[in-house]
Amino acid sequence: MREMADGLAASLAAGVTTLARCWRLTRADGVVIGLTEHDEDLVVDGTLFRAGGGVGGSEDRSTLGFAVGGGELSAALTSELIEEGDLLAGRFDGASVELLIADWNVPADFILLRRGTIGEVRRENGAFVAELRSLATQLNVVRGRLFTAGCDADLGDARCAVALGSPAYRGTGNISAVEGAGLFVASGLDGFAGGWFTQGRLEFTSGANAGFACEVKSHRADGGVRLDLWQRPPEALAPGDAFTVSAGCDKRFETCRDRFANTLNFRGFPHMPGNDAVLAVSRPGEG
Repeated sequence: MREMADGLAASLAAGVTTLARCWRLTRADGVVIGLTEHDEDLVVDGTLFRAGGGVGGSEDRSTLGFAVGGGELSAALTSELIEEGDLLAGRFDGASVELLIADWNVPADFILLRRGTIGEVRRENGAFVAELRSLATQLNVVRGRLFTAGCDADLGDARCAVALGSPAYRGTGNISAVEGAGLFVASGLDGFAGGWFTQGRLEFTSGANAGFACEVKSHRADGGVRLDLWQRPPEALAPGDAFTVSAGCDKRFETCRDRFANTLNFRGFPHMPGNDAVLAVSRPGEG
């Protein structure tokens, strides 16, 4: 049974309450942001919860079994609390969320009601709406090994052991021309064959997007080197922005063998029979 402070229990029993919901968001980089639906700032559990910005939340959904429940949190985009650039950069993806109920007359009286994580985030008309997922979402995370034809290691990690810091697998360059939100012509990568950096990791080292990293969607080297990113950077790309980019891997055995000479560390099962072999029907005269 959940314990409740005596003061909060007395306030609830009085019939007329002075309660406010407070949401504490903790990003993966450790930044903590507090939001409250109350009309004044509150300090609850050592965290400053900021008022304003049209903060509100939907009712929580409860589900049977192991289905993922949750709700939604909405607020206006403000430079002091949540910037649109941070949302675009994915800094709130997977952030943990705590929902507290506090007595705004006596902020020391509060109770932690829910814990969860942020899922999908929508932005429209200067506001954002974040999906709140219950802790049951962790049950959907894959644990342990998978028996698949492709490799299940991340390129360059301890299981893969490819040295991505090698000049053969890493390049540095600058943006020469911008052709789209995530598409640009690059200089400094002429020594690499087309496709070398497809599915690789690119990180900007200068300009407005310094520190932002994402995966490369495609690397083309026909009539100039062009890189297309899977994710649009939070700020507009500009000629002269510098970046580093590492080689990509499509998890196939052939790529591991021919590109990285790393077959001893391949973490897949390339010779495992596929569905065609499992569903094959024996025929007279066939071996």
